[in-house]
Amino acid sequence: MILYYEVGDIVTLKKGHPCGENQWEILRTGVDIKLRCEGCQRTIWLPRPEFEKRVRKIMENGKFISIVHHKKKED
Repeated sequence: MILYYEVGDIVTLKKGHPCGENQWEILRTGVDIKLRCEGCQRTIWLPRPEFEKRVRKIMENGKFISIVHHKKKED
């Protein structure tokens, strides 16, 4: 299954960050994914396979939906 996400998307992961927040902004995509915690602004790098295994929801139009139901943006 192909997951669609872009730089600037807000996602939630399987487990929250120790600061208590569970929302992450995607800062970079590629072989590794760079994420920034929306609570404490700490950045982390995850290998793409680990990110795709841990990601659960993505923000679309102000609400979170399951990543498997997220469609690629039309140009």
